[in-house]
Amino acid sequence: MTSRCGFAAILGAPNAGKSTLLNRLTGAKLSIVSPKAQTTRLRVLGVLMQGNSQVLLVDTPGIFRPRRRLDRAMVHAAWTGAADADLVLLLVDARAGVTDPVAAIAARLAQRGGVLWLVLNKIDLVSPPRLLPLAAALGRLAPFAETFMISAATADGVNRLLERLGEAMPEGPHLYPDDALTDLPDRLLAAELVREQIFLQTHEEVPYGATVETESWQERPDGSLRIEATVYVARPGHKAILIGERGARIRQIGARARAELAQLLERPVHLFLNVKERAGWDEEIARLRALGLEDPP
Repeated sequence: MTSRCGFAAILGAPNAGKSTLLNRLTGAKLSIVSPKAQTTRLRVLGVLMQGNSQVLLVDTPGIFRPRRRLDRAMVHAAWTGAADADLVLLLVDARAGVTDPVAAIAARLAQRGGVLWLVLNKIDLVSPPRLLPLAAALGRLAPFAETFMISAATADGVNRLLERLGEAMPEGPHLYPDDALTDLPDRLLAAELVREQIFLQTHEEVPYGATVETESWQERPDGSLRIEATVYVARPGHKAILIGERGARIRQIGARARAELAQLLERPVHLFLNVKERAGWDEEIARLRALGLEDPP
């Protein structure tokens, strides 16, 4: 049987469900998820085997109007992921429909060319009669070769998408071991899981004003890991909120992130968090590189 391998990039507006779809398709927690928009900041590669096809799924940050250097780097990462892909999935929140950001993304994808699929997500939250008109409206904006209607949260329609992805990959050798899940370094994954808990346990501007870097990663003789990470925040008030009364909030963030890490890495984890104020970190090139992002041109 001929082997197949290719890249499929998942693009869309913030909060369309891209990371949920990546995790659903791969069956693993590779990309962090929260109800808040703009949770994903970097490209995350998921390696998916479908028959003799290796599908390299690229979860990208949501595309929005950038303000900070960090924002520009995130949007640049999304479009770079699309440029390098064999096909692009435009993931659209079926509840929100054709918003201005979705229309702008579709128009740019139409100009870019290449193989483009439309994926309407969250169909479990939408009246079925709305779906075909929505697909038709989006079809007038870009030449979608195929359309899928799914719920990444419930897995409805995901198997058909999975089968077609395997069939659509170009012929060629596999680029990763068949049992690989991602190319994301464990140190970066640890930082992302801490940041996920910050999104889930804090509110308003705090999650967007924070970043996490893994400072130390030590293998212990008993097989466990000792991980030290620093949370950088932009404002003094954010630091106080993250630490909480007598350190209660940062302990809870650490405890839940540690449990996620232990499950994912299949070994005991000792996680130690430190919170530091660093005004303007989201404009620093060094902080972007620590996140796995490139300073956009």
